Amino acid sequence: MTEQVLSAAELWRSLSTLILAAIVVMGSPGPSTMSVTALGAAFGLRRSVGYVSGVILGTEAVLLAVATGVVALLLSMPGLTPVLTTAAAVYILYLAFRIATAPPLSMRDPDVPAPSLTGGFLLAVVNPKAYFAIASVFTGSTFAVHAGALDVLLRTAILGMMIVVIHVCWLLAGASLASFLCDPVRSRIANACFAAILIGTAILALMR
Repeated sequence: MTEQVLSAAELWRSLSTLILAAIVVMGSPGPSTMSVTALGAAFGLRRSVGYVSGVILGTEAVLLAVATGVVALLLSMPGLTPVLTTAAAVYILYLAFRIATAPPLSMRDPDVPAPSLTGGFLLAVVNPKAYFAIASVFTGSTFAVHAGALDVLLRTAILGMMIVVIHVCWLLAGASLASFLCDPVRSRIANACFAAILIGTAILALMR
């Protein structure tokens, strides 16, 4: 056989290791997760769905690029990393400004749009943490002694589901604060803090 499948015990051990690594590494605070939480708090659950859907789709695209080796090829191209870094920094600053200046939900004009699906997708695909975190988790576990196509598909499917779960959890965490932040003073303070946290996590990611 070209591939030796792991035993049941080893399979569950590999699965639990992969999920735990995804929670710790991919689910830790970063530009995408913090932006999702901040949007949920600043704009509420319903108006944040489009943006969060874009973030999930973009992060899934990064996962596919890692799984197929496209990321390694792209990062080997001279000058591409600084372009991605600059694009990420510009959009994160813009998003932080939108969050910091968002009015309380009780005073929100429904005609003023929240950040869009396209914006969430763009942030995800230029988010440097996503590439490092997903690559680290993806290569850190295997379901077969000799990794083959099935092994890659299994890891991709599991991490794909974890991307959805992680971002939905961060969104719900932010949205749970929305009613508390209807007060104008609390809202302004919280939005400014969320914007600062988003910029801080982005700086840490960009310094990698």
